[in-house]
Amino acid sequence: MLSGKRISFIGAGNMAEALVKGLVASGKVARQDLVLSARRPQRAEQVAGRYGVRSATDNESCVRGASIVVIAVKPQVLAQVVAAAAGAIPPEALVISVAAGVTTSALERVLRPPARVIRSMPNAAAMVGQSATAISPGALASAGDLDVARTIFEAVGRVVVVDEVHLNAVTGLSGSGPAYIFLIIEALADAGVKVGLSREVALQLAAQTLLGSATMLLETGEHPGRLKDQITSPGGTAIAGLHTLEAGGLRTTLMNAVEVATRRAQELGQGSSAPERPKGEQAVDG
Repeated sequence: MLSGKRISFIGAGNMAEALVKGLVASGKVARQDLVLSARRPQRAEQVAGRYGVRSATDNESCVRGASIVVIAVKPQVLAQVVAAAAGAIPPEALVISVAAGVTTSALERVLRPPARVIRSMPNAAAMVGQSATAISPGALASAGDLDVARTIFEAVGRVVVVDEVHLNAVTGLSGSGPAYIFLIIEALADAGVKVGLSREVALQLAAQTLLGSATMLLETGEHPGRLKDQITSPGGTAIAGLHTLEAGGLRTTLMNAVEVATRRAQELGQGSSAPERPKGEQAVDG
């Protein structure tokens, strides 16, 4: 599906690097068909050299001739970056955005019509091939475009398709989720140290416990409450610990964190919406 397609990345940060790494490892894209550009050309060269792909000195030369353009820049600068490169993006190219909060309609307004856009929200675990990614099509994107996007993001983890109205919620849950989990792992390790374990042992046990629990859930397909009940014996240690977690409001605190992060994703999108180009006006190459 991706064979022979040139994929150009505007941005060479952690997420772009993760996608390049995953695509190269998958063997679904030839190295010479992957091209990166960045605000700092040295960064694009560094990432390209690491994976044996190509780099460009500017965004416009990067996207010319592309079949797929992946926009991997921060939402605060996306409008400016896309407006500058829009004139060089081929009209038939599929555009995929990984910017939090920025809607497909905002991108469609600044790109040359008819623009086919896919919005995505992967997470930091893409760097180790374990991302949770949600994708959503814009108004003109086809089922085939969704399949292309799914293939790209499956190179770095699991993929689900959601209605775009839910993507800010995805950002608040799985997009920001690794930060929550790292905090939980750190807290569990601190607790292990408090009760006498070494820092190294406590951290390994905490991290492996979360990994094992998540794998158990995904592979069994069981409801997490049912799995929790299987571990919780009458009068045992797990129920004593769970009682303390409930008394401390862990469930409510995590729910509130996701809600607040979702609202922040909405705010980021509102603050970075691309301006509509007047009819007949072409974007000028930067």
